[in-house]
Amino acid sequence: MMKNNTSSSILSSSFLTLRWGAALDTASEGTLAGVLLSYTFPTTALVLLTSIVLFLIQFGSKKNGNKGGANKLPPGPTPWPLFGNIPELLSKRPAFRWIHKVMKEMNTEIACIRLGNVHIIPVTCPEIAREFLKKQDATFASRPITMGTEYSSRGFLSVAVAPWGEQWKKMRRVVASEVLSPAKLKWLLDKRTEEADNLLHFIYNQCTSSNNGHHGAVVDVRVASRNYSGNVIRKLMFNKRYFGKGSPDGGPGEEELEHVDSLFTVLSLLYAFNVSDYIPKLRSLDLDGHEKIMRAATKIVNKYHDKVIDERIQMWRGTGNTDDGFVLLNKEPEDLLDILVSLKEADGKPLLSTDEIKAQSADLIYASVDNPSNAVEWALAEMINQPEILKKAVAEIDRVVGKDRLVQESDFAQLSYVKACCREAFRLHPIAPFNLPHMSTSDATVAGHFIPKGSHVLLSRVGLGRNPKVWTDPLKFDPERHLGGESVELAEPDLRFISFSTGRRGCMGVPLGSAMTVMLMARLLQGFEWSPPPGQTEIDLAESATDLFLAEPLRSLAKPRLPAHMYQAN
Repeated sequence: MMKNNTSSSILSSSFLTLRWGAALDTASEGTLAGVLLSYTFPTTALVLLTSIVLFLIQFGSKKNGNKGGANKLPPGPTPWPLFGNIPELLSKRPAFRWIHKVMKEMNTEIACIRLGNVHIIPVTCPEIAREFLKKQDATFASRPITMGTEYSSRGFLSVAVAPWGEQWKKMRRVVASEVLSPAKLKWLLDKRTEEADNLLHFIYNQCTSSNNGHHGAVVDVRVASRNYSGNVIRKLMFNKRYFGKGSPDGGPGEEELEHVDSLFTVLSLLYAFNVSDYIPKLRSLDLDGHEKIMRAATKIVNKYHDKVIDERIQMWRGTGNTDDGFVLLNKEPEDLLDILVSLKEADGKPLLSTDEIKAQSADLIYASVDNPSNAVEWALAEMINQPEILKKAVAEIDRVVGKDRLVQESDFAQLSYVKACCREAFRLHPIAPFNLPHMSTSDATVAGHFIPKGSHVLLSRVGLGRNPKVWTDPLKFDPERHLGGESVELAEPDLRFISFSTGRRGCMGVPLGSAMTVMLMARLLQGFEWSPPPGQTEIDLAESATDLFLAEPLRSLAKPRLPAHMYQAN
């Protein structure tokens, strides 16, 4: 039964986030998380019984009431006493699909799902979303704390995951002014271009090494696009493409495959509706099995990052205490890690501790690998099934760039149709069901509804981008809907869909993320002809049951369309 949720007993907590695009509800199939997720899954009855006991002990004396006066909480499913909608959370996975189903059945664009004593507020209306992140942004500028973000951020030290406070302000200043500033992005242009060249080299080698020769080869686009994204951010951060030797054809080695797989596993569990995030006393039981998965995945990520970072700190700060040593003066920075390590206080001491450097380095890497690769994989799959769209995009590249040189970032301003294809992929096929959660720091009223302090506001990427009140034929891939203005940008400030987050906690990496996405798309289209694999007439566009990726990685027949010398790489 559904009714207005008027409970207002609140367990005030901070709940954190890491993503510049949002984490998934469950672990992706085929990843480390997918393998381990089935390790343990207790019965709902056991969880409910434990929850009842804990809540009776800790919160039994509190009584529910309507703190909003005449205002009421947004509509939602009737919560069970004490533990709210946790039974549904456990029995109707993935939770994001259940939440969207509830909202559709109730015909509401804002809802309230109570988990334990925490109010979850999903939103699918752009107007209401703007009220949260523009009109009342200051009230909703903090982040909730989760088990996943604690692991990923080394205790909430990095900008994307730190709750509102001095640590967040410190790291935001560092990232905005020293790491992702326009000057730094320009400085790193050659490194990004080098990885775009290597992308073509990698795919071309697959085409020419196959038995089909010049007829091309079936390419795993997911591997290629994730490999490109991983290469770019590793080059920008660590000035290296590979942690190991890589593959002779320019592709990833076993180290890079393990690294990227672990990055995606971590991202999938940052905000995975973990029971202990709402009932902290249950965390030691690891009822969902998520903590074991997260611990293993972050251990792998740190294994690759920490060695590089420790060596770099030693090089810059000498043999003393690495947090208090003196920065060497005779070296120029070569990458973003050098920037982080060499930052100084006014008295000459290092600005960032070793743990802060490690946390922020990982933060930037997590934020860079998923959004571009997912958008381009989906866009290319849709375009192969609509050849007229594919032809228009290729024709634009040939007209603006030609076939005698490769697409460069300086060409992007003239590639409106290519950018419209990327933008449409962000709208229709977001990387995650919800934006990074925003937590209210005080009671508020939004769209006539009472939003209690401590509520977790989730802007629905799926609900906004596929809202039939906003978009005509919302489930159709149609880049034309984004044309007609002065320019085409991948960001959407009016929150009609979410490519990159906005507001005080908005993504500072929009220029970098946009550049990576457009370059990946443009180079794939310029370098190769794409069609369904032999024996298929179209690509299967089925969405995964557990997340928003393609159910099966995109495998497509690629044929080189440029002179052979254009595919050489450094």
